Amino acid sequence: MTLSLLQKLLNGQNVYGTCFTSTSPMWPAVLKKVGLDFVFIDTEHIPLDRGELAKMCQIFRALDITPIVRIPSPDPFLACQVIDGGALGVVAPYLESVTQIRELVGGVKYRPLKGEVLHQYLHEGAEMPAELAQYIANHNAANICIANIESVPALERLDDLLSVKGLDAVFIGPHDLSVSLGLPEQYDHPVFEEAVRTIIHKTRAHGLAIGIHFSLEPERQIKWINEGANIVVHSFDIALFTQRLRHDLSVIKQAVGDTVQSDASPNLVI
Repeated sequence: MTLSLLQKLLNGQNVYGTCFTSTSPMWPAVLKKVGLDFVFIDTEHIPLDRGELAKMCQIFRALDITPIVRIPSPDPFLACQVIDGGALGVVAPYLESVTQIRELVGGVKYRPLKGEVLHQYLHEGAEMPAELAQYIANHNAANICIANIESVPALERLDDLLSVKGLDAVFIGPHDLSVSLGLPEQYDHPVFEEAVRTIIHKTRAHGLAIGIHFSLEPERQIKWINEGANIVVHSFDIALFTQRLRHDLSVIKQAVGDTVQSDASPNLVI
């Protein structure tokens, strides 16, 4: 039996995925051949409607690739909506408070409960009846709750954020984190690297999984895996296509003596 992505994370295994934006039905089968554990579908920055997203999630699930969806804002109703469409993991962006993470856990781990009843269980410590607790646990057993940590305020409150029961993992948003630190896109700056190192070490100390999304050299992923990251979110379809096409065209143009144009610093992090 194939282990679920959540079970692999609980076992401490490394898992591998990429960000994907294309809605073409030809791509999922290609990604299956690559050996991905998951695909990261971003609806914060990428214009995907609800129907397109649901189709993508259902196709990836049919191919045993776990769809993880980043919602546009930390909204538990949006979290429920993408799970209803087929997502198994939910990432909420720019989380900076315990309340935000607790609400995300409510949307991912307690559905279909909402409103005042859910508030009692999440915020007031009310005891859930045994039969309901078992139903909720079974209903959401494979769901993965992931927080985007990508700002200085989140870094300053990190231990509190990571202590929220029901949170499974953290994605570091390198672009937004670098901007929040006042070091836009300076991914090799010592201050940025120390921030990433702190997030990784604290997250692992809390028994949670963690990944960082980079669209640049694979060596960056290796570096942070060696530091403790176990979720590899590497690149995305547009970046990979751009990088490979630029390389191939450069080889062809050089071979026939044509001018090679170079744009060495595209923004390839989302």
